[in-house]
Amino acid sequence: MKRIWSVVLLAGMMACKSTQTTTSHTAAGNTTLTPQGAAWAALWQQQSGEYKALCLQAYQLAAWRLDQYLATKGDKPLAVVTDIDETVLDNSPYSVHQALNHKGYDEKTWLEWTAKAAADTVPGAPTFFKYAASKGVQVFYITNRLESERAVTLANLRKHNFPYADDQHLLLKTTTSGKEPRRQQVLQQYDIVLLFGDNLSDFSNIFDKKPYEERNAAALKAAPNFGSKYIVLPNPMYGDWEGALYNFQYKLTEQQKDSIMKSKLRNY
Repeated sequence: MKRIWSVVLLAGMMACKSTQTTTSHTAAGNTTLTPQGAAWAALWQQQSGEYKALCLQAYQLAAWRLDQYLATKGDKPLAVVTDIDETVLDNSPYSVHQALNHKGYDEKTWLEWTAKAAADTVPGAPTFFKYAASKGVQVFYITNRLESERAVTLANLRKHNFPYADDQHLLLKTTTSGKEPRRQQVLQQYDIVLLFGDNLSDFSNIFDKKPYEERNAAALKAAPNFGSKYIVLPNPMYGDWEGALYNFQYKLTEQQKDSIMKSKLRNY
């Protein structure tokens, strides 16, 4: 009889272990990083004090650096160059909308969002750029928004009283997403003392469309520029950091992207 009960007990323990393993595996398999994961990142951006603190830290550091540049300016007039999305305007509602509908970015819905000119500001951005303008520093907005978004983009910037929100200072995407030609355009007349962005390609073409290992290595190599000339704003929702993980193959299905992204996670 004791032997029978021992067998029953062992079988029960094995069944429990099997059930736990299956449940754990199933839970992991149901976890999606894209597109639903963007909602978690957007929640942090919308609700955390830490996000606001990081943005304020970036722009307050920028003001301190600008004062230093103003004290030693050369022959050319000074300018600052900034990205728009997730650098001066907050598009987290778009990420939430898409994620909750189990969708990623697509041009049609993005254009529907920007047409509303409803994006709020990134903390610290209006104060800094108004300060720069008050010191006679020109502000150029270099963005990969399309020409068709010009009017609504200017409307959104003007809604929050950003300085230099005009056609001359808004440089949109034309033939390429690379921003270096547009930076060079500004450099013809101005000394760019600070660049702002949420994506490394907002600062230099050494980061453009590079595999994630090369981007990370380039970031470490460019360390002296961060906080000095490059001012980085946080954006965990989207960007080249994500595209680099699957070699910028944006036509992959969300399931394929999700699988690749999971393979890059470090676990224990």
